[in-house]
Amino acid sequence: MARKRAHVFVSGWVQGVFFRSETRDLARQLGVTGWVRNLWDGRVEAVFEGEDWAVERLLAWCHRGPRGAEVTNVEIAYEDYVGEYDSFSVRY
Repeated sequence: MARKRAHVFVSGWVQGVFFRSETRDLARQLGVTGWVRNLWDGRVEAVFEGEDWAVERLLAWCHRGPRGAEVTNVEIAYEDYVGEYDSFSVRY
């Protein structure tokens, strides 16, 4: 199975709309590991690691976000898969 890692920055109205918790829930359902956090500038940052199809599905979701979100931009940097994480967490 092909695995990948993506470092993501999501811009728009993405804080205060449960973006982090819904990202965590979907990542866990898909078997993706990594983390998500809010940034001081209003963006959400995340690192996803997992099977290619699962990471791509999570990235597609990030372009929409949860109900109430207004995503204006998603920056994705693909990195070498490391297998660094055992689970998916919300960072504070």
